[in-house]
Amino acid sequence: MYVLELGGQDDPFARREAASAASGVSPLAPGLATARGVTDRVRHLAYTHRACELVGTGEPDIASAAAVLDAATLAREGTVAVRAVDVRASTRVDSQRAERELGGVLTDRGFAVDLDDPDHTLYAYFSDPAGDDETGDDAGEPCCALGWAAVESRRDFGGRQPTERPFFQPGSMAPLEARALVNIAGARPDATVVDPMCGTGGLLLEAGLVGARAVGGDAQEKMVRGTRRNLGHVLDGDGHPDPAVYPEPGDWDLFRADAARLPLADGVADAVVFDAPYGRQSRIEGELDPLVSGALAESRRIAPRCVLVADRDWRHLAREAGWTVAQLFERRVHRSLVRHVHVLK
Repeated sequence: MYVLELGGQDDPFARREAASAASGVSPLAPGLATARGVTDRVRHLAYTHRACELVGTGEPDIASAAAVLDAATLAREGTVAVRAVDVRASTRVDSQRAERELGGVLTDRGFAVDLDDPDHTLYAYFSDPAGDDETGDDAGEPCCALGWAAVESRRDFGGRQPTERPFFQPGSMAPLEARALVNIAGARPDATVVDPMCGTGGLLLEAGLVGARAVGGDAQEKMVRGTRRNLGHVLDGDGHPDPAVYPEPGDWDLFRADAARLPLADGVADAVVFDAPYGRQSRIEGELDPLVSGALAESRRIAPRCVLVADRDWRHLAREAGWTVAQLFERRVHRSLVRHVHVLK
């Protein structure tokens, strides 16, 4: 069993993304989830910071954490360090004191402490729904969860901000959100992911970085040319991040086409993910219904899964196109914009 440290404030969304890299993901407490198993793809999650092998759980206080650790079987050899986290400042636990006391339990058990370069790091998470203003109905119970760090996610999204790419247009999606969306869609090595409204290519970039074959199209030649520059820079050129962390980038292809008439064969893709035009920012407000409806129908023709992002609830169009709506998330961007993330199958 594993404990996952979630990022952001939307735990259901973070758990949905985590399920692309872990099995049996369930809520534990605000900012925390459990999983029966994890894969190396945790390294490429946007809203999970790390997965730890679960040692045990207790009440969200230092004495309970120390008792859990003292009673646990610790099948580890080598040096250790302890990191305590008051998740979302929900418990007001003194993290430094917690690290000292839990470190004392480990030294009493025969471990040597090395704070600079330990062989193993024990994380102690303290979380309480009563202290988290963002808590939802499925937040779980107050707890402390102890676990040995197993897989860390790569936090390098800041180096790929839209304004740093060769081609930029206002309104481009941040890479953190784009990564989560392609993970939910099913991007991974040997998968083909299609974005029929690729814009500047942010979703395709993140799909390619996790090893998927990225295929994109747009109705505007300007966007296709710009996306080609961006994909070439990041996936094939100097903009590619550490190859020791990322898999070999997937191949990529682009085309110019209407999203409702894709030049792709039936069943050619594993997933479709796209960010539909927002009515307030688009000159085609009156044409959005047929545009999104046509894109959804084409998506269903070429792939068994789809993630649609929009500024409104399009579930009725998704169902009309033959999709089942598995989940709908509302992601607040700022006061005047809420992204609706439709997970379709």
